[in-house]
Amino acid sequence: MPTYIALLKYTQQGAARLKDSPKRLDAGRKLFKKAGAEIKETYLTMGRYDLVCIIDAPDDDTVARLLLQLGSQGNVQTETLRAFSEEQFRKIASSI
Repeated sequence: MPTYIALLKYTQQGAARLKDSPKRLDAGRKLFKKAGAEIKETYLTMGRYDLVCIIDAPDDDTVARLLLQLGSQGNVQTETLRAFSEEQFRKIASSI
C-alpha cells in the first residue's frame, strides 16, 4: 500500500479549538479506516507545520479524498507528499 506524508497546519478555527484536536484525530482515524486507509503515526511538530501524519492508503485518489474531507471541516490545511520506501527508492534509482 502506498505511503503518504501529510503536513498539517492549524487554521485559526483549528487553533481556537485546540483542546478538541485529539478527538478530531480519533475521528480521522476512524474515517480513514472505513476507507481502507490508515493513519499510522501522528507527530506534533515545531516549525512551519503543526502536525505530521504518516498515512497508508490504497491509492492517490483515496488519500486525496480523505484529506480534502478533513480540510473541508476548516480546522487544518494540508500538504501531502507521496513517500517511497528505501527499497522502492533503490529500485527506482537503479532503473535510471
